[in-house]
This record gives sequence, structure tokens and C-alpha cells, in this order.
Amino acid sequence: MASFDVNAARAQRLEALGRSWTFRLDEDTFELPTELTRQTARELRDLADDDIDGLLGLLLGGEQFSRLVRHDLTMQDISAILEAYGKETGLGLGED
Repeated sequence: MASFDVNAARAQRLEALGRSWTFRLDEDTFELPTELTRQTARELRDLADDDIDGLLGLLLGGEQFSRLVRHDLTMQDISAILEAYGKETGLGLGED
């Protein structure tokens, strides 16, 4: 029986999705990862369910998060971003 090649599976996923998922807001473009490390997943798990800034800060990183908060975002905007991100990457963040 052949063994499962994790590196080949990862390469295939990254080829299909790319390394990042992008969204535009006004004149800015932001990138979110298409795959999460175990460390990031652990940090996300430790966030309170309603810690939207913590979630976005972990996913975007400091520089991008600083740019994002300069925009007048609504919770509906954030929900739409997370929904599209989840559908396209399969990560399903922000879902119950």
C-alpha cells in the first residue's frame, strides 16, 4: 500500500488556492492565508467568540490589521468577508 504524501497534497492544495486569499476595500488590498498553521489555530481557539479584532489581527498580521481598522467597516462587512473567505478556502471562520 502506498503511503500518503503530505507534501504532495499540500502542493496540490496551494496550487489550487494559492498561498493567500485577497480582498479589496476602497483603495486597499488585504491578504489572508489559505492555510492555517497549528499555532494560529491554537491562538484562534483561545480567542473569545466575540473577539473580532483578535480574529482579524491574527489572520491579517499587525501591518494589515492597522490598515484595515482605518476603514469604516461594519459588522456586516466583516461577516461578508469571512463568509467569502470560508467558502473559497474551506476554513469556515466566523461560523457557528
